[in-house]
Amino acid sequence: MDRKISFIGVGPGDPDLLTIKALKKIESADVIIWTDSLIPEKIINFAQEGAETIKTGSLTLEKITSIMIEKFNEGKTVIRLQDGDPCLFGALREQIEILTQNKIGIEVIPGVSAFQIAAAYNEAELTIPNITQTIILTRAGGRTGMPEKESLKDLAKHNSSLCLYLSARHIKSSQETLLEFYPPETKVIVGYRVSWDDGWTSLIELKDMAKFTLDKKLIRTTIYIISPAICNSTNRSNLYNPSYKHLFRNN
Repeated sequence: MDRKISFIGVGPGDPDLLTIKALKKIESADVIIWTDSLIPEKIINFAQEGAETIKTGSLTLEKITSIMIEKFNEGKTVIRLQDGDPCLFGALREQIEILTQNKIGIEVIPGVSAFQIAAAYNEAELTIPNITQTIILTRAGGRTGMPEKESLKDLAKHNSSLCLYLSARHIKSSQETLLEFYPPETKVIVGYRVSWDDGWTSLIELKDMAKFTLDKKLIRTTIYIISPAICNSTNRSNLYNPSYKHLFRNN
């Protein structure tokens, strides 16, 4: 079996939300490379005795990948832990490209994302028939550039469930933009360090989003879910409707 470096999504914080595959990889790794500012120590505690754990919160991309290459070439089993899911805002591709250039095989193991946990904690369904069937995962523009066609204004026009990552520092301008397209009373789930021991979620209204953020002094590790579907149960799905025929129901 070819050796590979595994990129593992470990979810937003709660170790119980690790996939079984992720847990097995952590338990058997020789070297665990992890972002200590975004991943709690509880997850690292699953490592086997003697495993080397390397924090990357203060390291550059070049330093991180050079460590991965060095440890891999020593014959060790190397894993890279990513908070949430690796495919979302995780700088995944740039790490993989460097490793691929060094002829190192890669595998990616998905994880639970913060928007899923925040919605679950509030018993929210984000896709309700005739309200919205679309979820947009995005961020406010900042130091990381946004494609012009993906401005918050363009995305908000859909009036769908919109999940804002990495946007607490830009919440005033974000709220102003969203209020152009969503009613002020639209429900918003705010999640801070969701599923960490000190994490929480709150259900507020869009018109209060900026003030709430400033009052709570939120700067990072915050997600916002803005959706007309939250607390809206007026539309029933056809899935379990007795008058709706489908492949698996004999009517």
